[in-house]
Amino acid sequence: MAKVIVGMSGGVDSAVAAYLLKQQGYEVIGVTLRVWQDDNGEEGRCCEIDEARRSSQIIDVKYHPHNCTSLFEKEVVKPFVNAYLEGLTPNPCIECNRYVKWAKLMELMQVFDADFVATGHYASIIKLPNGRYTARTADHAEKDQTYMLYKLTQEQLSHTLMPLGQYTKDEVRDIARQAGLPCADKADSQEICFVTEGKYSDFIADHSEKEVPGEGNFVDEDGNVLGKHKGIHRYTVGQRKGLGIALGIPAYVTRIIPETNEVVLGSEMSLMSDTFICRDVNFLSIEDLGSDEKLECLIKARYHQPQKKGTIEKLSDGRVKVVLSSPVKGVSPGQSSVFYDENGCVIGGGIIDRA
Repeated sequence: MAKVIVGMSGGVDSAVAAYLLKQQGYEVIGVTLRVWQDDNGEEGRCCEIDEARRSSQIIDVKYHPHNCTSLFEKEVVKPFVNAYLEGLTPNPCIECNRYVKWAKLMELMQVFDADFVATGHYASIIKLPNGRYTARTADHAEKDQTYMLYKLTQEQLSHTLMPLGQYTKDEVRDIARQAGLPCADKADSQEICFVTEGKYSDFIADHSEKEVPGEGNFVDEDGNVLGKHKGIHRYTVGQRKGLGIALGIPAYVTRIIPETNEVVLGSEMSLMSDTFICRDVNFLSIEDLGSDEKLECLIKARYHQPQKKGTIEKLSDGRVKVVLSSPVKGVSPGQSSVFYDENGCVIGGGIIDRA
């Protein structure tokens, strides 16, 4: 009987993943990675140990919580804070998946002499004819989470099970009710797990190791001063509300320039882009692109954006140039772009360097 380590957050998805794997005959060990606890003792929303333990008891599987707050601080929180101070908009969940969750689950797989790790992500892990592993989009696109998985390694993917790829959220909740799990109707978490209260900007100010930027200028696309902003870490590309400036016309954050402590405002049309560069690219379904090689594929520039036809091209410096068939709104440095084939398999992805 194969043994699997299931990462359990305390929510319904991971609990049902553990339940389904046990029903399939696996020996299941539930694990919660405590990644965050604020000054008031409140846990992050992805590591609610009491709820995960309760679900494990009902399912009747072994359960072990493990602390990895220092690893999370190093690999997720500090890069998150520094990114905002550099005028970027990061994806902390993507970094957490590779460098914390899977890193620790794979380590525990060895400790418990298990064969696999598993999570409650809505995706499927497949092995392609070329021998490589990749993530394939969930059968129901509205819950697909492959965007968050593109940084996983071949070693991590080859030992990963994701049993929820064919289910809808309603079906998962129904399974949880049938299993008697109290988390069946628990609301989905909508925010970053470690910002448990307040605003991102307050969190950044509280956790920065260096002085956060103060007031600076709002400027237009030509550099004309429009007014004062309250610090670049309080703004993201595409933001319209909460700017604290009245111009008489709709204005959006189109760029953030940390070198001059400026926030550029422009029209909605200024946010449209069809070409951008990605750095730190990781490939899944293919080993790599040849230098100057172009590949037609489907592309996401943000998590909640639909896929767009386009091409990716490997540049001489190792970065990838992305060209979309038509412009999309809000291509933001620091966010990730993910590339797919026509079968919904992740080709790879990278961090947007500049539009």
